Amino acid sequence: MRTTVDIPDTTYRMLKTRAAAEGGTVKQLLLRGAEVILREPVKKKVGRLSEPIFNKGKPGSLHLTNEMIYDLIDFP
Repeated sequence: MRTTVDIPDTTYRMLKTRAAAEGGTVKQLLLRGAEVILREPVKKKVGRLSEPIFNKGKPGSLHLTNEMIYDLIDFP
């Protein structure tokens, strides 16, 4: 299966450096990381989010960049 993932430049540089240091590829490193996460038990979400999550006043007025999303979501 092939997919596309947007990775911030600084994160990709760190991945590439780490992969090279280990003598592997970024793909191998990402697959290894995915396997580690998939072995963990699924964390159940507690409660529900109240709507709207982002209140900007007008529908359709929220403009987020990938960088802003990365700042909002706690990635492992």
